Amino acid sequence: MSASEQPPTPQDSVAAELSRWMADLPGVDPGTEAARQRIGRMARLFERLLTQVATDHELTAGDWAALSALRRSGPPYQAAPTTLAHQLGITSGTMSVRLARLAQAGLIESVAAADGRSKPVRLTRRGRDRWRAATRQRTAREHDLFADALSPAAIEELNALLGRLLGRLEDEFGQASRHDVPKDA
Repeated sequence: MSASEQPPTPQDSVAAELSRWMADLPGVDPGTEAARQRIGRMARLFERLLTQVATDHELTAGDWAALSALRRSGPPYQAAPTTLAHQLGITSGTMSVRLARLAQAGLIESVAAADGRSKPVRLTRRGRDRWRAATRQRTAREHDLFADALSPAAIEELNALLGRLLGRLEDEFGQASRHDVPKDA
């Protein structure tokens, strides 16, 4: 589908409210405010999609984040609980609860530690399979959402624009977390 064949753009919630906001925000650039609002709302909606897919696979978003962190660790897909808690930005108590839930579901298992101080956990085959199925569903849903709204050329252009903006933000504030950190336990 070419850009000229794209369906009409529905008015989004930001467009519906922007003129009212601008009346209360004199001197604020409406384009910048609209873009910032849209990026924030889209991030929250993508988090909602992730949570829905996690539920479809009998996971919480936090469980999925832990499985993802283990998967990213590479073979043998294991890490110490303190390492996982640090990567996910959660407390050791929250990590313990999450790991207990994942172990109970058979998605991770404890492994013997060489130093005897820390007992790493690793993905089980069942855990890898559950993670893979959830990730396939999430990426397919995201692809469909993008493809329904934007042409391949528009997606390429969007990525170029977002890359420039992200680069500028990183110049100013440093890199953000490379991975989503869900808010649930």
